Order: sequence, then structure tokens, then C-alpha cells
Amino acid sequence: MVLDQIKVVCPLRVGGETLTPTHSSSCTCGLQVRKGHTAPVYVINLLLSDVLQICCFICLVLDSALVVYLYLFGEMASVGFMVCIALERYLVVARPFWYRFSRSVHMSVLVCVVVWLLPLVYVLPLYLGVDSVVVESVFAVFHLLPLPLLLFFLIGTFKGLSKATRLPLGEKRRIMAAVLLVFVIYFLLFLPSILWSLVEEFREDDVFSDAASVLLFLSPVADLCLYVFIRKGAPHKRLTCLKVETDDDGSSA
Repeated sequence: MVLDQIKVVCPLRVGGETLTPTHSSSCTCGLQVRKGHTAPVYVINLLLSDVLQICCFICLVLDSALVVYLYLFGEMASVGFMVCIALERYLVVARPFWYRFSRSVHMSVLVCVVVWLLPLVYVLPLYLGVDSVVVESVFAVFHLLPLPLLLFFLIGTFKGLSKATRLPLGEKRRIMAAVLLVFVIYFLLFLPSILWSLVEEFREDDVFSDAASVLLFLSPVADLCLYVFIRKGAPHKRLTCLKVETDDDGSSA
């Protein structure tokens, strides 16, 4: 089970210096929330889930099952918020009018509540002692579902940016880098754990189990890189260029 997988690497020592930037980042990000700006809501919740993972990771030395449940809860929530961030970036370039007039903080908060509740689909059966095959299947399906979504957002964002000729090149690169980084973080850090859950041979391989656990523990640190790209250019600042581009396309048609 994933619970056993986490306990295998419990002795892994990660210095406080490496992990504490996530805490400071969550505080800084909180200052970015403004009326009508939905992106920081997802980022703040992503960083909160990272803080929960880091705190639980530090407490794993207590060998408490509750700490493991909370860690898995935060880890699965972080996957959901990564998808939300990629979706938001896709809407900025592919549906600028919809994003401009339909986005709201209330809707984003509602989405965040749903994302926070989704991990219970896995954590509750794990806590109740449901058959391990069923539990690990739920874990794998939960983490596999974002793959087609992230791939779709990645391709859609690339196509949208290729049509936005008036958007500065630097902004294009930052938008694309943020979506690409979400996909890379998901693919490199979460895929090994998915394979561990699906393939019994991988679960019996101690080296692969340790490697998958370490990569999973690195996801909060990797999210800091994603936060850098998001912070350099807020989505609402790009809407003017994208709106002008859309207007020109409509008039030419």
C-alpha cells in the first residue's frame, strides 16, 4: 500500500532550509489576492497543500497513521490544484472573453472546496481498511485522470499562443512554461507512484519503492518553480493583448 511505501523512506533527511521556502511563499502569495483574480486562489490552495505535506513529512518520525493519512490527503489535493492552474492558463489564451467576464473568486472558492473534498475518495477507504487492491486502484485512477486533461491544456495553450501575435514573446514563454512545468512535475514526480500502485512487481522492488517515494516527497519543492512563473505575470495583465487579438480576428472574418 502507499502507506507502506511512505514509511519505507521515512528516515530520509530533508533539511529545513530546503523546505521552508514553501511556507514563506504561501504567505507572499496571499498578498496577491485581488477582487476578480482567480489564479492566486488556486496557487494559494496549492501552496497550502504543500505546507500540509511538508508538516506531515516532518512528523512522519512519529510513526503515526493519522500523519500518513493527512500527508496523502494534501498530496492528492495538490494534484487537483495543479490541474486547476493549468486550466486557468489555458482559458486565458484560448477563451479570453469567457475568462474575462465569467471568472469570479466565488466560483474559484467553490472549485477549491471540491478539490479539497476529492481526496476523501481515497483516504476514507484507506482509513476504513478496505481491500488494498481496491484502495491502490483508486489511488492510480485518481492520479491518472489528470494526464489527458493536462495534455489537452498543454496543446490548447500552445495553439492559442501561436495565434496571439500581439502578445509579447516573454509573456508567451512564461504562460507556456507554467503549463509545461505543471505537466513535467506531474509526469516525473507522480507517474512512478502510479506505476507502483498498478504493478505488483514495482511494489516488491525496494529500490523502485524508495525512488517513487522520494519523487513524491519532492513535489512541494517543485511547486516553488511553478510559483515563480505564475508570479512573474498575472493572467489579468495579459487579457488586454488577447482581447485585441480576438477583436482583430473577428473583424477580419
